[in-house]
Amino acid sequence: MTTPADPHAPRLLTCDVLYTGMGGAQSPGAVVVVGRTVAATGHPDALRAAYPHATHAGHHAVIAPPPVNAHTHLDMSTYEFQALPYFRWLPEVVIAQRDRRGAPAAQAGAQTLAALGAGGVGDIVYMHTPDVMDTLLAREDLQGVLYYEALGALPERADETFRLVRERLDRWRTLERPGGPRVGLSPHTPYTVSHRLMRLLTEYAAGEGLPVQIHVAEHPAELELFATGGGPLWTHRLPVYYPATFESVIGRPPEPELTPVRYLDDLGALRGAPTLVHVVNVTRNDIARVARAGSAVVTCPRSNHHLECGVFPWAAFAAAGVEVAVGTDSVASGGSLDVRDEVAFARTVHERLDPRVVVRAAVKGGHRVLGTRAPFIRRGEAWSDTYLW
Repeated sequence: MTTPADPHAPRLLTCDVLYTGMGGAQSPGAVVVVGRTVAATGHPDALRAAYPHATHAGHHAVIAPPPVNAHTHLDMSTYEFQALPYFRWLPEVVIAQRDRRGAPAAQAGAQTLAALGAGGVGDIVYMHTPDVMDTLLAREDLQGVLYYEALGALPERADETFRLVRERLDRWRTLERPGGPRVGLSPHTPYTVSHRLMRLLTEYAAGEGLPVQIHVAEHPAELELFATGGGPLWTHRLPVYYPATFESVIGRPPEPELTPVRYLDDLGALRGAPTLVHVVNVTRNDIARVARAGSAVVTCPRSNHHLECGVFPWAAFAAAGVEVAVGTDSVASGGSLDVRDEVAFARTVHERLDPRVVVRAAVKGGHRVLGTRAPFIRRGEAWSDTYLW
């Protein structure tokens, strides 16, 4: 007869990267678990010596709290993924599959995140599907921030759009629950939101303490647009939604040294330290401006790669002291909602970057962006198998 294993016998779990939710990550790492409680963390050799009778219970790539999906679009979760150049992806995927966008897709995405045990989510709620916000706010298994997306490139409509956005945000904020998702704001991009509307939105958010995300410098064409007032982004626009010139959108003439980040900084839109998403096509001066503003950034490595947007300058942002988080963007551009897939891909793109930095960004960086707290893996804390990536 086989003697059953003692459920309270110590187990030793080893890994390539250990992040406990505190400080920096370490490599290699190990955790000793007794029953369902963490007994110790540290270097594998030290724990083997301290717990000689512990049974080795497996080696893992990463042991860490569940990663945070700091930027995604859950209302596109039933889209079919396609890797295409940016200016083909917009009409052939985003527009072609627009009937799939909405609350049912957001529910499906939220269910996926729950099944993955995600540590939190920063979701962008499309301006023209506000029912998504009501749907997601009602969920009890979701934490993070739901950013209501605002668009409007016509300066003369800025006041009207701002009133609508503020009325909706004020109502949704009354529906927030302790432990549930918070309501935030997302002025879409510096070129789809007029200078007047961008100022109104960011000043309001800063005054109300609302978390903010802005898509910035995703594609190289965005640099060309601010430098020249033209290029593919302007050519591919829908004229009915834009004034006659790009100068009217941003309230100043384009110029060679003007970048999207500098424009936001000059406008005062960085005073509230909004989180900037993508920031792939930036200059050293842009990175310095982001650091001075105290803004965090979110990178979506697979989406950047699939849409041929370029490679996020991770090392340069880290060297400047900027907090980096990780997101999947939409299923349509990223391929899945699992940030662990994003981390694995990031390690192939950023080969020289210490993998401990990437893991910490996916956990601590995400929680800092969303204003939430990562669970700690330390002596006396409850153990969860979701810590095994």
